[in-house]
Amino acid sequence: MILLCLKNVKLWYTIKVMRKEIKNALPAVKNSGIVAARGVSDENSLAQYIQNVQKIPVLTAEQEYEYAIRWTRERDQRAAEQLVASHLRLVVSVAYDYKNYGIPVSELIASGNMGLMQALQKFDPEKGFRFSTYAMFWIKAEIYETILNNWSIVRIGSSANQKRVFFNLSRAKRALGIMDNNLTDEQTEQIAEYLDVPARDVSRMATRIGARDVSLNAPLNSEDGATDILSNMADGRATVADTLEQIEFRRRGYDLLRKHLQQMSERDREILVARRLREPVATLEALSQKYGISRERVRQIEERAYNKLRDAILAESGEGK
Repeated sequence: MILLCLKNVKLWYTIKVMRKEIKNALPAVKNSGIVAARGVSDENSLAQYIQNVQKIPVLTAEQEYEYAIRWTRERDQRAAEQLVASHLRLVVSVAYDYKNYGIPVSELIASGNMGLMQALQKFDPEKGFRFSTYAMFWIKAEIYETILNNWSIVRIGSSANQKRVFFNLSRAKRALGIMDNNLTDEQTEQIAEYLDVPARDVSRMATRIGARDVSLNAPLNSEDGATDILSNMADGRATVADTLEQIEFRRRGYDLLRKHLQQMSERDREILVARRLREPVATLEALSQKYGISRERVRQIEERAYNKLRDAILAESGEGK
């Protein structure tokens, strides 16, 4: 039995009738986000999975069309089974194309299988395309997403251009004969033109690809007993004494501010607070209408009250000496 889970789509169904030769080749759900092939946690079981997949016969164009019509029109689960099973080898082939990105092949296959299931849900045989052609897009999309999500704890490749650079940078460098890891401005421009993307995307992605995440618990060197990176990082936090001093400083400042504001005339205080100490800031026009004076007069009162308040606070705190 195979349980199909689609991202963002609450659609579950079970294929109950399975051919004997593909029973162990079809994927089973590992979790809600990825369809994993059953029993591919090590190299031996992965090899067995691939052997089982290769035994499944490839459909002719006529057979594929027939099964697709039966699935789309009648929701024939056996037809869906045949379509999925016959294209599992395609998923394996695509997964191996991306095996050098540091993700286990079994996980890439699982992601590709997920894409295959999504393709099955959206495929329209009446448009004249082969299912394999249509499914390739979804398979690669899921594999791309898995690689990008696992490459770094900081998300990369969020735009189409960034994804194009991420997955084609090495190919572009080989095509252009660029061997350097640190790209010059000229090389960046060449790659950007080759990939038809902005140069800034090439520069940023090249930097991100070359700077992989490093665990803070990793040893600083290979010597026995070497301490980890985290243990050698300086503690930038303020001491308790510094923190208490800052709290006392702010409290003293608030007290002085309240004291000298109360010593101002009501109009000066209200204008200063409205213009300097409140969000959103009141406009000169609004205050001029409220007090029946010109906007320029409001500005003068604000400036005078501010200077008076500043000088008084600095004088009492000792900073004005």
